[in-house]
Amino acid sequence: MPTRDGWLVIVDPQVVFADPAASPWGSPLFADAVPHMVALAREFGPDRTVVTRFVADPSLGGSWEPYYDEWPFALVPGDDPLYAVVPELDDVGGQVVTAGTFGKWPVLADLVGPEARVTLAGVATDCCVISTALPMADAGVTIELVADACAGSTQESHEHALATMALFGPQITIT
Repeated sequence: MPTRDGWLVIVDPQVVFADPAASPWGSPLFADAVPHMVALAREFGPDRTVVTRFVADPSLGGSWEPYYDEWPFALVPGDDPLYAVVPELDDVGGQVVTAGTFGKWPVLADLVGPEARVTLAGVATDCCVISTALPMADAGVTIELVADACAGSTQESHEHALATMALFGPQITIT
């Protein structure tokens, strides 16, 4: 039985971000954040939990072209094991949405609605999480960002992203 109101959005808890030894995008903070993500998913239940996935989309063009020139390892199909959700979180979301961009608000907007209350977790705090949180707040969503359920590319980058998002209070609250 869910014990929390609103939605839980877990941003990109995927293999590609889980281990720095396995991927250049791996977060050294990911392993510590996963148990907090799992605990949140239990509190919300699958009907109120959304998991997002990043999958490379080279057809986007523009600045994405030089981006993938720098990160060609990422140009694999969406069903490649690199883009799989980590086993600990594979079945927690009643909804799984995929996007080829850092920010996930465009694929979440219709699902959660513009005046929703969202608890946000995931990886990387300094990329996909912040790119999701800021447009959500701008659209009117009230966000509780759970810091220990997020993982940055480095501890320093994680802390900088949290500090930046804290500037958007009361739309974004860091807990």
